[in-house]
Amino acid sequence: MNGFLVLFVYALLMMATTVVFTKWTVNAEKFHVADRKIPCGVSAMSIAATWVWAPALFVSGQQAYTNGIPGMFWFLVPNVLCLMLFIPFAKRIRQEFPQGITLSGYMGEKYQSNKVKGIYSFQLGALAILSTAVQLLAGSKILSLITGLPFWSMTLLLAVIAYSYSQFSGIKAAVATDTLQMFIILGGCALLVPWALKMNGGMSTLISGLGSITGNMNSLTSETGLAVFLGFGLPTTIGLTSGPFGDQSFWQRAFSIRKEHIGKAFFFGALLFALVPLSMGAMGYIAAGSGFKATDVGMVNFEFITSIFPSWVLVPFLFMVLSGLLSTVSSNLCAAASMTSDLKAGSDIKKSKLVMIVMLMVAIGIANIPGLTVTYMFLFYGTLRASTLLPTVMTLLGKKLSAQGVFIGILISLCVGLPVFAYGNIFNDATYKTIGSLTTVLLSGIVAVLASRKVVRA
Repeated sequence: MNGFLVLFVYALLMMATTVVFTKWTVNAEKFHVADRKIPCGVSAMSIAATWVWAPALFVSGQQAYTNGIPGMFWFLVPNVLCLMLFIPFAKRIRQEFPQGITLSGYMGEKYQSNKVKGIYSFQLGALAILSTAVQLLAGSKILSLITGLPFWSMTLLLAVIAYSYSQFSGIKAAVATDTLQMFIILGGCALLVPWALKMNGGMSTLISGLGSITGNMNSLTSETGLAVFLGFGLPTTIGLTSGPFGDQSFWQRAFSIRKEHIGKAFFFGALLFALVPLSMGAMGYIAAGSGFKATDVGMVNFEFITSIFPSWVLVPFLFMVLSGLLSTVSSNLCAAASMTSDLKAGSDIKKSKLVMIVMLMVAIGIANIPGLTVTYMFLFYGTLRASTLLPTVMTLLGKKLSAQGVFIGILISLCVGLPVFAYGNIFNDATYKTIGSLTTVLLSGIVAVLASRKVVRA
């Protein structure tokens, strides 16, 4: 298969969609929040597509294949619930900050503090960069295998495609292409999973694979199930629960969707998203049930598909992969661009587009670090975004905190929790992963409350 031809056709399709359904935008309000008039249907598709990042396509299959029922449960359930838990807070921020664009802008305004705005900008910006790096890492692995070209060149090419249409009309381009990308992903799932079942003995094969390739991962409460929970489930749940709360992509959509449609858009977006990891997880179960031996378990779905299907099936699968990865990249680009609205020169779209380019360059550099894996990166940046979860939630619920308390709480959370979690990841130690995750999410809230009380008493 000519991988370059597929990429070229895909890029043309995204650009055509952008040009047909949006207009070239130079106005900051339109570029960042689309005049706050995006309707429910396309918003739900966009939310789902943005949440279908590399983990949904690859980690779901890997977890089903290696960790059976516990692995899929602890990946799927938090992924869906977190979007639903986000709904009341998305409504609340829109009500309190109707002309807002960013979470960092809201927190800075709420506490009248540049320090609070700055530390939120750091967390949101770092998350956008690391999330983009994960997408480039996962997509370029497959493209490099298919085309035989260097991995680094594929990271560059994917970045260029995402930028080409994102810079055209900002969030409108992201939503328009997200909608098409979600149709492509769901269409691919509808094609591949039933076909794989038919070719591999039907539902009996899938059922026999529920316990993973080892056959002993059938229970959430068994010794192996609890080990999966501690090593993967708990940090994943913490990271995913805080996912939308620490991701400017979703706050940007909360400010962009028609006010009366926010709840419906996120609810249906969560349900649409669930179909994707369910499908990719089913593929992992079928692979396990059929006895397929993966060379790289992180890419088990790709290896399995190439081994059982005719070569032309790689085309729709590659379109699925590109759609899942680039929908998140374009959303991250728009999120990073929107954060320029926090600056004095926030109305300068040229600076917004420059931020997009700089973010892509840094993400490309990270994606090319030797030895990085999708799962490690996913867990790491999931823990990063947990650092602002409790201060954000408490603020939106009306809890009285001080600017100093919020700043110190998040800073200590980042400086203590993340290194511990990174150590656990590097040495694959479930205890340190768990401690690191819990420390990151809890310290920011606890310290923020205690430090705020000190300020009040003083």
